[in-house]
Amino acid sequence: MSYLIRVTLPDTPGSLGELAEALGMIDADIRSVDIVQSEDHGVVTDDIVVDLPTGTLVDALITAAATVDGVDVDSIRPFTGRVDRRGQVQMLARIASQTSRVESAMEELVSVLPQAMTSSWAVVLRDTGNGLVRVAASQAAPGDDNSSPVPQDVDSARILDPETDTWVPEPWWLLDTALAACPLSGTDMMLVIGRIGGPDFLASEVSQIGDLGTIIGAMLRR
Repeated sequence: MSYLIRVTLPDTPGSLGELAEALGMIDADIRSVDIVQSEDHGVVTDDIVVDLPTGTLVDALITAAATVDGVDVDSIRPFTGRVDRRGQVQMLARIASQTSRVESAMEELVSVLPQAMTSSWAVVLRDTGNGLVRVAASQAAPGDDNSSPVPQDVDSARILDPETDTWVPEPWWLLDTALAACPLSGTDMMLVIGRIGGPDFLASEVSQIGDLGTIIGAMLRR
């Protein structure tokens, strides 16, 4: 089975190699490694996708990582495929060729983002002036309950908070889901990304989501 491990480790030569060696000791097969965020104080956050052999418990990943000095496991969750942030380039190219067909372009967007942002699902919503309606949703997104929530203060990319963002449909928060959102700049649409079971979106990820919103909004306004 495949898992996505989010780890923090020293931003020093050899630290990732030591972690890879430790994971190899339990026969974990590393499928992809992606740098999520680099801190000023010499720590880096990586997303690592690994395959575990049948019969090996997921706890073995934590035990193996703990043998490497300075490594801390932030979260582990099942994950299919590989982290594919580079796939965003192809996605943007396809969206650019479909700007006259907004729904098709948005379907392309939500199909790519779960792999690109190590999230569980993505939804694009349109503000009708009387609330939000769904334009496109990835396969694992919560079902559309046909409600029309009225968004509040999503004029830039940010993390959504269950205490203050009461407009968000309640089912979207289930299973300890972390949410982030951004406007598709200059349009009446908004992107919401959900990560079931966390971890929370880091500042670098929110910035990346905002950049995508700016680029895609510019494409759609052409």
